[in-house]
Amino acid sequence: MKLGVIGLPNVGKSTLFNALTQAGAQCANYPFCTIEPNFGVASVPDSRLDFLAEIYHPEKFTPATVEFVDIAGLVRGASKGEGLGNKFLSHVREVDALLHVVRCFENDNITHVEGAMDPVRDAETINYELIFADMETVEKRMTRAQKMKKTGEARYVTEAQTLEHVLAQLEKGVFVRGMDLTSAQREITDGLFLLTGKPVIYAANIAEEDVGKEDIPAVRTLLAHAGQQGAEVLTISAKVEEELCALNEEEKQLFIEELGIGESGLSRLIKKSYSLLGLISYLTAGPKEVRAWTIKAGTKAPQAAGKIHTDFERGFIRAEIIAFDILKEIGGDMNIAKEKGLVRQEGKDYVIRDGDVVLFRFNV
Repeated sequence: MKLGVIGLPNVGKSTLFNALTQAGAQCANYPFCTIEPNFGVASVPDSRLDFLAEIYHPEKFTPATVEFVDIAGLVRGASKGEGLGNKFLSHVREVDALLHVVRCFENDNITHVEGAMDPVRDAETINYELIFADMETVEKRMTRAQKMKKTGEARYVTEAQTLEHVLAQLEKGVFVRGMDLTSAQREITDGLFLLTGKPVIYAANIAEEDVGKEDIPAVRTLLAHAGQQGAEVLTISAKVEEELCALNEEEKQLFIEELGIGESGLSRLIKKSYSLLGLISYLTAGPKEVRAWTIKAGTKAPQAAGKIHTDFERGFIRAEIIAFDILKEIGGDMNIAKEKGLVRQEGKDYVIRDGDVVLFRFNV
């Protein structure tokens, strides 16, 4: 899973990126401090995996990971080349989903490129540039399809009609992800890697002193704006997350309890991201390795096995499965689980569930 961190300059993108990945990207109080994209990987927090590691004391511990891409700040007119323009937009095309950071704090010492904080205006500035970029992409492809449909081939006729419809919707300010398209039409738009077709989470970056508050006016306005798009908002303080990442686990937990936020922003972000992209994790455990594997919800056992190795899918026989919660109830002992008949034998049609602890049997 690759998440692109986007937003206006000076909204806290790089600070949040560093907190999530500990990658050490440069942060400064001036626009375009980030020019080239920064890449970082964060481990997915998973208490289930921690429990299994305590049981097996494995040689290797491998959590699921998320790749974050800190992309240069976008400004008004970027689709026409302002700021870093098309260079920025090309990086956006390469990610699976967007983490759109919106400034929801006042600070006279941190320059705002628009002069003052306004979460809805700032979010719309970015969104309009993504729409304008998509309109240009669609127009170019539509011109080509309209020429080719003169050949009489049905696929070009369908493509031209689809793109005409999509362009009309974009001109009304509708994002591709929110358009009512058939599966055939969606296949055409997917092939264009349109920016507004990507799922998005808004990260409302709040001040440290606002952490734990139930009602923050700037966040409230952003929530209403995102709700109109069917998008989710994650309230997070990049500065607090930066402080958290410098602590050990015990200190981190004490700080989280003191703040009254329940869990870190990274944990909440991962959960929202997984849900947004329809992802789940299944687990494998043993003395050699305890590991989490990320798959799409709805994946059947042979295809899930293929995530480990193609031979596992090719020679799939069966999957031996127990739900993590059941395994935990009996203390994590797989032998006891088998004696009690709690380990299920599942075949090729079984759909893997989140938290399944799995052993694949195969033969090639």
